[in-house]
Amino acid sequence: MLKEHAKLMKVFAISEEIIGRKKLQKIIYIAKKLNFPFYEKYNFHFYGPYSEELTLRIEELCNLGFIDEVREKKGGYYQYKYTLTKAGEEFLSHYDMSIPHLQDCMMDLNAQSARFLELVSTILYFEELTKEEIIEKVFTLKSKQRYTEGEIEEAFQYIESLRKKVVQ
Repeated sequence: MLKEHAKLMKVFAISEEIIGRKKLQKIIYIAKKLNFPFYEKYNFHFYGPYSEELTLRIEELCNLGFIDEVREKKGGYYQYKYTLTKAGEEFLSHYDMSIPHLQDCMMDLNAQSARFLELVSTILYFEELTKEEIIEKVFTLKSKQRYTEGEIEEAFQYIESLRKKVVQ
């Protein structure tokens, strides 16, 4: 019944802590684009790919006491930290869930900045376009982020390195 929820809990179990709602959205989107079994629907929003479905699932997991969401004031904004609770660990222990290569990818993704993951997820969102068209989209849609050509090239290389990890 809660299989999709359990997959998300597995991400928290692997990651130990995810800091930021935007980062969480991007991590799951990128994993989905790498063919991990996440099925949340995404649309393109201000910060790149966003899933209302994922937001609702996380809210449900928090309400069930399986995920702990801590809101901290950081300057002029709030930052959210997510961790798996003891109840979440107990619930997850009832699922035999093996997702090959998920741990390596989650650790790698969680080590990146939310800003970089926003760039990576935006590139993946438009991956059916040519590289030149994707770069143009990034410069147009993400002009306020002021990504450099070097950062964009780094993101393309990062995507390739993630894909190689998954194929192993």
